[in-house]
Amino acid sequence: MKKVVPTRLFLSLCILMGLASAAFSQTQVQEQSKAPVIIPDTKKIEFFPLSEVKPGMRGVAYTVFQGTKPEPIEVEVLGILRNMNGPKSDIILVRLHGEKAEYTGVVAGMSGSPFYIDGKLVGALSLRIGQFSKEPIAGITPIAEMLEISELDKSVPAQSTYTPGGAKAEGSATTTSGGQPDAALNPQSYAQYMTPIAAPLVFNGFSEESLKRFAPQFAAAGVLPVMGAGSASDIKQPEPMEPGSAVGIVLVRGDMNIAATCTVTYMDAERLLACGHPLLQFGQVDMPMTKSTVLATLASPLNAFKIAMTTETVGSFVQDRHSAVLGHFGAEAHMVPVTLTLKGSAQPKAFRFEMLNNARLTPLALTVTVYNALQALNEHGEEISYRMTGNIQVKGQSAVHLENMYAPNDGMPTALAIALAVGDRFGRIYDNPNQTPDVQGVDLTFDLLQERRAARLESARTDVTEARPGDEIVIEAVLRPYRGERIVKRIPVRVPASAPKGVLRILVSDGDTLDRTRRFSAAAMARKMDLATTIASLNKERTNHRLYVSMMDSSPQALVEDKVLPTLPLSVMNVMDGLRGSQDLIVQGESAVNEASTDLDYVITGAQMITIIIK
Repeated sequence: MKKVVPTRLFLSLCILMGLASAAFSQTQVQEQSKAPVIIPDTKKIEFFPLSEVKPGMRGVAYTVFQGTKPEPIEVEVLGILRNMNGPKSDIILVRLHGEKAEYTGVVAGMSGSPFYIDGKLVGALSLRIGQFSKEPIAGITPIAEMLEISELDKSVPAQSTYTPGGAKAEGSATTTSGGQPDAALNPQSYAQYMTPIAAPLVFNGFSEESLKRFAPQFAAAGVLPVMGAGSASDIKQPEPMEPGSAVGIVLVRGDMNIAATCTVTYMDAERLLACGHPLLQFGQVDMPMTKSTVLATLASPLNAFKIAMTTETVGSFVQDRHSAVLGHFGAEAHMVPVTLTLKGSAQPKAFRFEMLNNARLTPLALTVTVYNALQALNEHGEEISYRMTGNIQVKGQSAVHLENMYAPNDGMPTALAIALAVGDRFGRIYDNPNQTPDVQGVDLTFDLLQERRAARLESARTDVTEARPGDEIVIEAVLRPYRGERIVKRIPVRVPASAPKGVLRILVSDGDTLDRTRRFSAAAMARKMDLATTIASLNKERTNHRLYVSMMDSSPQALVEDKVLPTLPLSVMNVMDGLRGSQDLIVQGESAVNEASTDLDYVITGAQMITIIIK
């Protein structure tokens, strides 16, 4: 027994010495990596050429796990994947080392983290493999590709247009801004492929129901919405930004917020590069750039991400490209101010926020914010009706007037019907090829009515069967309100002095029935209508709380852009018919020769046709 004890002690001492040596080596690596990398001047930074990157090389990346200070991550180069991110667009494959990186893995918000070898900038951490990987393996976008955006920024014209649908990275799985493959929306999954590290757009101030309702539309626009995994604030953040700092990209701010967070790769006194991949790949953009504080980093095999809070604005992002996003310090983003005022309760409420000015996302952002504001109210209920009034201000154009009434129906929630109608109007302003609209503001007011104010047209008649041109006749309409007594309305209308002899049809209807033909013609001419014509057409649409009486002549009429030319002689129609190839011309078989209406303060539905003989 005496001989065994020393042997055990010797073995124990050897083990302890080995552990101490390993701990000391690990501490040395960490201490060497903890030196912060601050790059105030682009002239002092050196770049590590991609051609000199070899497997087995080690370096350090910087990112924020909590707070505002970047922390080091030891990085090992595994190899270079040629054309992985598109033609002549290579990716450096690396493995992350260290306690935190191995625990959290590659997390959303880490994209853009700068990677250095021998103090020289190699590129940005930007890609990950799969969602359940047991090893923190990632892809690096070479800095040379990111710097191309700085040169591009000098040559992009001031009034560039976006490409519908956004360009996709060739040679890799197509993704949304959240880094989830588009294939995740269908049964087949391509999660084993390398995809951009998520920079999910965080929706703060939105209900779960709102995001679920509009998730397919956001997915179609290339956006992965995430609810509440972060917040927004305009508080001052005294810590200076540096490579490795978290940076915020804002799409909506105010009483409701939509923002993403990624990491700064490279910066100088005027601009910075971040993310290492596109946010939405819109090309030229105009979005606020903010500092950001990381509240925590959540480790998860499925979806690890940083919980971040955007803080003070420091500039504007102006480019959203294939290899990075680029921002200018001190620049001010042009945002669209929106005010939603809700009345009809004991305490009227107002929601104020700003949205980015983008043809693809702004109409959708307005739709979801209007819906979210209406359905999140305490006053919201199944039997609530709304009166809506408001304006959309467009620089250099007449204001777009919005006026309508909405009541519950069996087909769609009232708040959703309002949001879709507002979004449609807003979208049609952007939907013209001739001019980029400069939207100056949106102001909407909603009066809440604690009842279902809807009425259906039951019948319409007149006492006369014959009339002469110039005669005034009275149309009697009977309407049935929802769970209410019948309403009888008498509407006088005059027969036009030019009305020809024969049958005259009189249409008694809601406004939507009359607008349907014009709306279809506007859709047919959407590619040719300019901005002024579009706005004029929107302002001519009828409201749905009025009952209309329209006299329909059998003579044809022509629709030229937003103008109606009724009762045209056949000879004139033959001449105009030859202009179809060069003019926005639609010919209809009937003409609306006169119109009268009355306000009922109900949402009217239904249509009736009356015929009389003109002597």
